[in-house]
Amino acid sequence: MKNLHIFDSSKVINKRRIHLLVNKLSAELNFKIADLEINFISSKDIQKINKRHLNHNYATDIITFRYSADLKNIDGEIIISIDDAKINSRKFKVSFYEEIARLVIHGVLHLLDYDDKTKSDKKVMKRIENKLLYNFKFILL
Repeated sequence: MKNLHIFDSSKVINKRRIHLLVNKLSAELNFKIADLEINFISSKDIQKINKRHLNHNYATDIITFRYSADLKNIDGEIIISIDDAKINSRKFKVSFYEEIARLVIHGVLHLLDYDDKTKSDKKVMKRIENKLLYNFKFILL
């Protein structure tokens, strides 16, 4: 793993767990990291980014930017809303760290060119996401 940077404005994320999860995903999905930045920010801040870069004036749980076409050596950025992750964890009755792991996995899948715009694409992506979350649940303990 070359450059994995994790920034957490809330100071609640266990960076070691995120590094371990990304390492396991890299091995499982057969990719390397040229440069990956994972940012954990507030709902208010992710809404600003969503509006500025995607013309969506609402908060979201995750935004992913891929900067390279090379899917085997990824270069990108994953931005996760801590506030929305907390809301999702309550809504789906999972732990906060399980929801964070799901969002990291979801972001990595987007960087590997998986999409969730259509119903069928969303179903495929969700199935892979659930399998990976199940396989690496021990990281969350």
